[in-house]
Amino acid sequence: MIPNVFTIAAGEPFAETLARGLIETLGTDPLALAAATIYLPTRRAVRTLSETFARLLGGAALLPNLRPLGDVDDEPLLFDPSFEDLALPPSLSPIRRRLLLSALVARWDSARHDGAMTFAQASLLARALGRFLDETETQGASLDQLDDLAPAALAEHWAEVRDFLVLLREEWPKLLAAENAIEPAARRNLLLDALAAYYAKTPPHGPVIAAGTTGSIPATARLLAALAKLPNGAVILPGLDRALDEASWNALDPGHAQYGMRELIARLGIARADVRDWRGFGDAPRVRLLRETLRPAPTTDAWRAIADRTPPRPGGMAKVKAQLDLFPAQGGVADLETIRKGLAGLSLVEAAHPGEEALAIALILREALETPRRTAALVTPDRGLARRVAAALGRWKIAIDDSAGRPLANTPPGAFLLLLTEAVMTDFAPVPLLALLKHPLTAAGSDPAEFRRMARRLDMRLRGPRPDPGLDGVARAIAQGPQDLQRWFGKFSARLAPFAEAFALRDVDVADMAEAHARAAEQLAASDTQKGADRLWRGEAGTAAAELFAGLTTEARGLPAVEPASYAVFIRTLMEERAVRPAYGRHPRLQILGPLEARLQSFDVVVLGGLNEGTWPASVAADPWLSRPMRETLGLASPERAIGLAAHDFSMLAAGPRVFLTRALKADGAPTVASRWLQRLKQLTDGLDLDLDKGAIDDKASYVGCAAALEVPDIYVPEDRPAPAPPVTARPRTLSVTEIETWLRDPYAIYAKHILKLRPLDPLDAEIGPLERGTAIHRILELFLKEWGDVAQLRPEERFVAIADQVFGEAGIPHATLAVWRPRFLKAARWFVGEERKRRAKVAESHVEIKGTRAFEAPAGAFILRGRADRIDVLRRGGAEIIDYKTGSPPTQKQVQSLIAPQLPLEGAILAEGGFPGLDKVAAAGLVFIQFGGGAVPGRILEIENTAKLVPDAERKLLERIADFDSENTPYLPRLVPFRKDIEGDYDHLSRVREWSVTSIVEEEE
Repeated sequence: MIPNVFTIAAGEPFAETLARGLIETLGTDPLALAAATIYLPTRRAVRTLSETFARLLGGAALLPNLRPLGDVDDEPLLFDPSFEDLALPPSLSPIRRRLLLSALVARWDSARHDGAMTFAQASLLARALGRFLDETETQGASLDQLDDLAPAALAEHWAEVRDFLVLLREEWPKLLAAENAIEPAARRNLLLDALAAYYAKTPPHGPVIAAGTTGSIPATARLLAALAKLPNGAVILPGLDRALDEASWNALDPGHAQYGMRELIARLGIARADVRDWRGFGDAPRVRLLRETLRPAPTTDAWRAIADRTPPRPGGMAKVKAQLDLFPAQGGVADLETIRKGLAGLSLVEAAHPGEEALAIALILREALETPRRTAALVTPDRGLARRVAAALGRWKIAIDDSAGRPLANTPPGAFLLLLTEAVMTDFAPVPLLALLKHPLTAAGSDPAEFRRMARRLDMRLRGPRPDPGLDGVARAIAQGPQDLQRWFGKFSARLAPFAEAFALRDVDVADMAEAHARAAEQLAASDTQKGADRLWRGEAGTAAAELFAGLTTEARGLPAVEPASYAVFIRTLMEERAVRPAYGRHPRLQILGPLEARLQSFDVVVLGGLNEGTWPASVAADPWLSRPMRETLGLASPERAIGLAAHDFSMLAAGPRVFLTRALKADGAPTVASRWLQRLKQLTDGLDLDLDKGAIDDKASYVGCAAALEVPDIYVPEDRPAPAPPVTARPRTLSVTEIETWLRDPYAIYAKHILKLRPLDPLDAEIGPLERGTAIHRILELFLKEWGDVAQLRPEERFVAIADQVFGEAGIPHATLAVWRPRFLKAARWFVGEERKRRAKVAESHVEIKGTRAFEAPAGAFILRGRADRIDVLRRGGAEIIDYKTGSPPTQKQVQSLIAPQLPLEGAILAEGGFPGLDKVAAAGLVFIQFGGGAVPGRILEIENTAKLVPDAERKLLERIADFDSENTPYLPRLVPFRKDIEGDYDHLSRVREWSVTSIVEEEE
């Protein structure tokens, strides 16, 4: 008896073709149709076929019993209610399985490597180990041959892997027995085998059909074989190529689209000729084009026959072609006209980058909506591309259904829970702490809006270097702040304290940690009107998070304690792996699907996105457990088998009436390689002088062109250089000597600071760097020089260092920073003391850190110049030297002489008029920069030349500057003489330098 095996050709709407065939076969008798049982690959396929039947039958009708094979754990979906109880143990839950495998890996590491591996690392290995166990159970591989798996010729690494897998073989069954559970894949196999045995023992009265499955799982293939042999049974294969020539059929490799079909019909015990078409014969031009495109490499010389319209070389395809002519039903090499017809409705869209690709796809989907009742779908394994397309469709307020959903970690509740762990794990460093405080779910029993207002006030108080670790460190950092802010933070801290204390422990129980985590999250999520649980665990995402934590608190009991940091990594991994799918509210005619979900689906327009090597098909990842020879020894399938399944999905989807093939030419700044299927299609069409349609909306514009145009404003006029000219009454009447240099170099910065009253914020978690070092060194020098008379005859170096240690301690400089600073300081201190001894011989008196002012008459009234001199030495011979200390590089002679760096000359002008208290009118006899370094050169002294001329010149130039800006016609222009063109000023973003300046900073490509 020939089994009842059929196929529905690629390009045919599978669900509709299947439904119409059943209706024609069984008639419209509702009872006959209801007696049929149909097994389908997925729940989505069940839903699609149900909708198709309802549409074809005109609404309400008794449908066949539709059951998904992909959900075999749900036994009622597979078996009749009358089926005898299998009494199978339950399958191990995913969370419990991961935890047990992680504990097993950690135990093995403790025995072999002294426990150097953290639980987080063990859990990552456990994930790969779980996939290995699934694969071995699915393919029926035996671990009995592990002992001989890694001979001495192989690397020691593989021998170690073998030893671990032997441990797994011995210990994992014991753990499963203790749990009274079995592997999910093993339970699925038992259920499928039991179902096959049941049908063989008790043939059903009504039709039993398996449709759309590729039989890649051996247990599924065994079930299909049993159903095919039933009197009322049938197997309907998706896209078996009955017309592929025998030479190509025999040359198929695991990466070919038809390889799985060949293996399946061999398991069914039939020949390809025994498979019949379900309805008619589907060999459309597109199907023949794809057949030629995916032809096995050994027979691609048949392409020459298409171009030359003559048989290929003697001894090659000529013999095959002659043989095929005898069997027209088996088909042959396509002709040029067929290839041309196959290209109709097939478009290639190549974008510059993934963002442009996503926008082009969104345009294709958006265009499909212009035709009533037209449906469209994006099919891609690239979840990043799927999210980009969903976001791009948001510009038209189109909510699209993405079958993969969103990772729980990317939803509001998931992000809130992860921010909580990150804040605690980092000892409440400012950035993660404020990210948690500003999350919309955080309220800590207060009004959410008021809570966020207080969080912004805390943000302002935490600017600058990081405070001490922990909640107490943050409290000390704001101890001098407003009382209401301190009370508010204390209330917040009290809710977090138990969870923070748990993180401070050396080891924690995962279940207890999950409980504390959930409790702290509920405490923080509570508002003044709602309980925290009501706000946190609502909606699809909240429900998924609640289920995850409920599973952890129950299924993590009895396992070894872990490090708190590992808990944070583990919970993030679980959240990233758990998908959240919206229940409703998405567009009825647009979908985003993965290749698996797209099986049996039919759309008017299909976009196959992300067609680059490594994405579709995915790269054959290196197996962390087994090498290729080891896999072969165990009886596991070749890694390329997954590529063959992906190729089958591609060939089925690309056979639709209107198909777009899209890819990005670059990703992450690097060129991409087109998918192997796309490369073959290009080679075939280019060789035949045929062009793929470039995806035109009309004759004038392509989707990529329109996508690029959408990203450019309709009218873009670059901003002119800003030239604010406020009233003279609003302009500053006093500036410091250091601000005069800013006034010369970047007048706009003076405008922003003194007229707009804007001050740049210190960054959060700022590193202690040159600014803090300079401030500390100036304070040390001030204290030391004030004591010089007392210490000069003693040991000044020791006192210098003691003062430095005191100042560094008061400034709260971290020990790690001091480990770098202090040796440099000691080196510079020894040099400085030696130079100071020399200098004191010519100094009558010395003044340090002295402030002074001088008034200048100007058109708009008096202008006050302010200055703070680091040091002024009155010389014995007359006159005075003005000294400025620099911990960085001092200005050059040229900069000072050109008065672009006028600080010391202007301080000389103040000194000349007696502007420094305690000093009479004294002429500046010298202007000196002392660089206090400590590097290869401990320090150096720069004496400015032409002091007598520089001081009056600086005074004159300042008066001219004041007079110019006392006129409303003088604007405050940005970046007139920038110190360096590649360093941004504090207000460059406000003046929009990048828009108008050809010298703006150019970012280097990474």
